[in-house]
Amino acid sequence: MIKKGKRKVRLRWLCVTSIIVLLLSYTPILAQENYTISGKISDIDNGETLFGASVFLEGTTIGVVTNEYGFYSITAPKGEYRLLITYMGYADIKQDVNLNKNQNFNFEISETSTKLDEVEVTAEESEIAVLRKPEMSVLKMNIETVKQMPVVLGEVDILKSLQMLPGVTNNGEGTGGFHVRGGAGDQNLVLLDEAIIYNTSHMFGFFSVFNADAIKDVKLYKGGIPARYGGRVSSVLDVRQKDGNSKRFAATGGIGIISSRLALEAPLFKEKGSFLIAGRSSYANLLLKAAGQDNSVGFYDLNLKTNYKINANNRLFLSGYFGRDSFELGDTFSNSYGNSTGNLRWNHIFNDKLFSNLSAIYSKYDYKLGLTFAEFDWVSSITNYNLKYDLKYYFSDTFKLDFGGSGIYYEFDPGEIKPTSETSAVNPLLLDRKKAIESGVYVNAEHKLTEKLTAQYGFRYSAFTRLGGQPMTEYENNQPVVYNSDLGIYERGTAIGETVYDSGDAIKSFGNLEPRASLAYTIDDNSSLKAGFSRVAQYIHLLSNTSSATPLDVWAPSGQYIDPQLSNQYALGYFRSFKNKAYSMEAEVYYKNTDNRIDYIDGSDLIGQNTIETEILTGESRAYGLELLFRKNEGKFTGWIAYTLSKSEQRTPGGIAGGLGINDGNWYNTPYDRTHDISISGSYQLNEKWSFGTNLVFQTGRPVTYPNGQYEYEGVSIASYSDRNSDRLPAYHRLDLSVNYKPNRKPNAKLKGEWVLGLYNAYNRKNAASVSFGQNIETGANEATRTAIFGIVPSLTYNFKF
Repeated sequence: MIKKGKRKVRLRWLCVTSIIVLLLSYTPILAQENYTISGKISDIDNGETLFGASVFLEGTTIGVVTNEYGFYSITAPKGEYRLLITYMGYADIKQDVNLNKNQNFNFEISETSTKLDEVEVTAEESEIAVLRKPEMSVLKMNIETVKQMPVVLGEVDILKSLQMLPGVTNNGEGTGGFHVRGGAGDQNLVLLDEAIIYNTSHMFGFFSVFNADAIKDVKLYKGGIPARYGGRVSSVLDVRQKDGNSKRFAATGGIGIISSRLALEAPLFKEKGSFLIAGRSSYANLLLKAAGQDNSVGFYDLNLKTNYKINANNRLFLSGYFGRDSFELGDTFSNSYGNSTGNLRWNHIFNDKLFSNLSAIYSKYDYKLGLTFAEFDWVSSITNYNLKYDLKYYFSDTFKLDFGGSGIYYEFDPGEIKPTSETSAVNPLLLDRKKAIESGVYVNAEHKLTEKLTAQYGFRYSAFTRLGGQPMTEYENNQPVVYNSDLGIYERGTAIGETVYDSGDAIKSFGNLEPRASLAYTIDDNSSLKAGFSRVAQYIHLLSNTSSATPLDVWAPSGQYIDPQLSNQYALGYFRSFKNKAYSMEAEVYYKNTDNRIDYIDGSDLIGQNTIETEILTGESRAYGLELLFRKNEGKFTGWIAYTLSKSEQRTPGGIAGGLGINDGNWYNTPYDRTHDISISGSYQLNEKWSFGTNLVFQTGRPVTYPNGQYEYEGVSIASYSDRNSDRLPAYHRLDLSVNYKPNRKPNAKLKGEWVLGLYNAYNRKNAASVSFGQNIETGANEATRTAIFGIVPSLTYNFKF
């Protein structure tokens, strides 16, 4: 039976015009005349704008932090003030201001001196959590801190550094991606200069795609996700590339055992613009060949960015990222995958209170698998085009407003099989390509209600339409999965026909209101309480029945048989600084529940599957926990202790398919559940030449399912298994060490270098990546085999800049 779809594409937009107009018309009634100071904060040496610098009127509570592009705006009553600018690692600036008219001040600030008698690092207000700001569950990493941390194979890694903080874990050594507060990897929105990154790993998780030499800012939202972000229910990782040195030519790089990197920056157009080009490549292939291996593995990536200042109020940016991995196993197997992104961005300052950013963004992730012995290639990809417009209005010292909208067009290519020779026994196969549109509008206010109480509140309305262009299978009783009560298993439903949709038809449309709110109550100058709530919708899903991400995992849109994930998160936190901000402490509790979370029936087959709905059931998940973070922010020795106590569970009932569901419909641990997670990170600056770093990690083992018995059927031994994820791998722990040495150099020498010696897993712990079960061929006894990826791993890297 074939039907013709009649529904046309319709985007659901919430009419927020009246609300925005109402908010824009908000004007505080002030007894005094007010004026505005605005401008940008940048680095005096390279011209890079600084995100998160604090700009305050000394002796008052009037202040703001710079946005992603270094812009600030302060409105205050007429009078004489002293303007104070602070930023972690930079010297303070004070400027006397006679505020009798609107004024513009652009400041260039310099890094603090590192002379022998000044090697102690001091903490500024901008680096520690700003107690009054209604922002919680946010991690901001300083790139210089990241570069001091010891990592595997000597490569500086942003993602592995984030995993040393509370609420963030990986899924074991040699695995890609990361997990936030018990969420899956596909529930993280990862942005590089606003472009979506779908796979964050090189060499199957040993490296991340982020070249630290090209990165300026890193910010991870674990909860309390701002309304301008949407599309993922667990977290947002916002990574910003450097703009490029607008003052002079500069180069940075490093030569390591496995890979090397080089970044070049220089001004353009008589310092009206600048550029950055950074490349990184591995040469593990050469080492394998030198060892007589016929296999090869490697990666490369390239970061590009340029900008041009049209005038004081307009600036254009063009950035891109290109990265690729390749792996070959002799003449039998090959695999390659990579990300490509591009972003054309226009910054415009309407006046001293209104700032805007318009971006046109392209992103693609593709992967290829070649089986030479079977004479075919498998190719797949996901591509999106994104247009977004964000504005920020600084009404007054007590009220600031963000608003804007975005639209994303998706193209999903789940897979194509291409025979590589005329003698191949494999037939060509093209899975149905899918298209969709996701759109959203948002408005968010930061409102200082009293001297002690500040609120951030707003909402996002998102809409998603799965577009036509392919047939959709129909099933008996509208059930793509059915329960076979005789065998006690779930099976594919019975197909009874197809509905054909043209490319202009809408297969299914969704719309969701996503409110966000948080409060900050200042107890005193050194402590505050914060609370937050956020609701987020996620419309695309990563289909993978492995415990960690692989290059062959397939992204799929919500549609006729797959509903969007909807998550609510609640958080409460206490924040305190001690001894004039030399120490700080953060404590948060959270609870998160997610509806319409996909899980997979036993024996599901996702590769080459055109009707993916026959392999899945839909349930719910929940995660809750306590996070503690204690920092030492000043002195020769700095670092932190992070502890997370948490639980992450999922429940998948049978629903309309019948039966009790997966694991008899009971709650079971997700693969990302870690009861205890302790991380200790520290660095010690002995003098100008020598510094030392260390990491100590302990985690509860990853949940797995072990066999609990066996039986024989017609002479074949068959294993029976315990409840899903009711067992665990052994606990994970390791110690990392690093030594940094800066040789003697002339005071005016342009070339600056350092040697970094690293020791990953210093006491050679054989952490289990997996445990497999089998039968000894000689004795017939059952055996468990524990597989470990890393023992002790030394590394040596030479870093330079000039």
